[in-house]
Amino acid sequence: MKQENTINIKNKKARFEYEILDKYIAGIKLAGTEIKSIREGKASIAESFCEFSSDELFVINMTIQEYSHATYFNHNPKSSRKLLLNRRELNKLHKEVKNGGLTIVPLRLFINDRGLAKMQIALAKGKKLYDKREVIKDRDSKKRLGQIKKAFNN
Repeated sequence: MKQENTINIKNKKARFEYEILDKYIAGIKLAGTEIKSIREGKASIAESFCEFSSDELFVINMTIQEYSHATYFNHNPKSSRKLLLNRRELNKLHKEVKNGGLTIVPLRLFINDRGLAKMQIALAKGKKLYDKREVIKDRDSKKRLGQIKKAFNN
C-alpha cells in the first residue's frame, strides 16, 4: 500500500530572481510537529534563503505553520532549520559562496518515497534587471504565439 506523494512546494520567485548553476537534494532536520505540517502542505519557502553557520548549512526564513492538532509542544514557525548534506558537498558549497559571490536558494520542498522531507537547493547567481526583462519578454512572446496558434487551429 504505497501512499501518493503530492507534497511539492515550489519557490517560483527563485528561477526569476537567480540564474541556477548547480542543484542539490538535501535532507532537513525537523521536529515532530513540523513534518506533520509539511505533510498537510502548510509550508512556504518563497522568502527563504540558505546560510552557513560554523560549517553547517541552515535554511532561514522558511515558514512551517503550526500543526493544528498539537498541544503546547508545537514548533516555532519561522525558526532556522539545519540542512543535511555530505561533507564533500558542504565544503564545495561553502567555498563557492565564500569565494565566488554566489548564493544558495531553496527551489522546492518535497516528501520522498520513504516519507522523508527533502529540499532541492541550488547554487545560484543573482540576475541583473535587464536579464529579468528578457525573461518577461520571452514569456510574453511565447504566450502570444500560443494564442495565435490556438486561434489559427480553430
